[in-house]
Amino acid sequence: MQRREFLKSGAIAGSTALLATAVTQATDADQNKKPFHLKYAPHFGMFKNAAGKDPLDQVKFAADQGFTAWEDNGMKKKPKELQQQIADTMEKLNMEMGVFVAHGSIGKTTFVKKDKDVWNSVLKDIQESVEVAKRVNAKWMTVVPGNIDEGPRARLAEGYQTANVIELLRRCADIFEPHGMVMVLEPLNWYANHGGTFLQGSPQAYALCKAVNSPSCKILFDIYHQQITEGNLIVNIDSCWDEIGYFQSGDNPGRKEPGTGEINYLNVFKHIHSKDFDGIIGMEHGNSKPGQEGDLAVIEAYREVDQF
Repeated sequence: MQRREFLKSGAIAGSTALLATAVTQATDADQNKKPFHLKYAPHFGMFKNAAGKDPLDQVKFAADQGFTAWEDNGMKKKPKELQQQIADTMEKLNMEMGVFVAHGSIGKTTFVKKDKDVWNSVLKDIQESVEVAKRVNAKWMTVVPGNIDEGPRARLAEGYQTANVIELLRRCADIFEPHGMVMVLEPLNWYANHGGTFLQGSPQAYALCKAVNSPSCKILFDIYHQQITEGNLIVNIDSCWDEIGYFQSGDNPGRKEPGTGEINYLNVFKHIHSKDFDGIIGMEHGNSKPGQEGDLAVIEAYREVDQF
């Protein structure tokens, strides 16, 4: 082969290799931005390094990465103008709003003991939450029914406490039902985060939902909390499936993104997907790494456990 022909063929080969690399990178980029199989919902602050501090930019960034939902426990405390801006942005991006906290009284015996003023305050919280939910197009709202009564002399028997919780939950459901909204009850673990809370496990949450007997009262199955409290995740998910309205994720130990702990999220999410779950899975956890690297690691972690 003459030198000129050799150089020409080499240039063609080099151009072909560069083109192939570019196509591969473009394909990878497209794959990284395609919608996930499940509706994983990030929250404000999770992508602040990659997207910037502006909350609307964070929502847009999440949509660009393939996320189709968002959640914000603190939505109720945000200014109305910002709530509306978030809702408008999400509507344009075709994203669904996940939960915000309608009422959470951790550390107080709010539900288990009858107190007219306290209960009226809870119902006021619920009424106000309906207006926020309308503004931000939310269907699901978290309700945490406080702590057990542990008073050494005035302690109510467990049965009375449970009856009181059911009664107040029914009143809450009566407010949500006409609007097609749903409160989701979140069992919390006693060991790492929330000692003394009344609602601890999925069987207990299931029994409460059956007793309240309303489409506006369902379970928030937080996989992180339930791994700590009871484990046996897939079996327990199946056992209370007809009352689960919402999921949240977070690995254990550490409460960071999937892959940083002991939970086999690939299998858990695959199972949830196989049951045709069309709801939202809130990403209620922190980032295991700091900075932009940590933000991108969260996205990659969900790509890895969404392969089914």
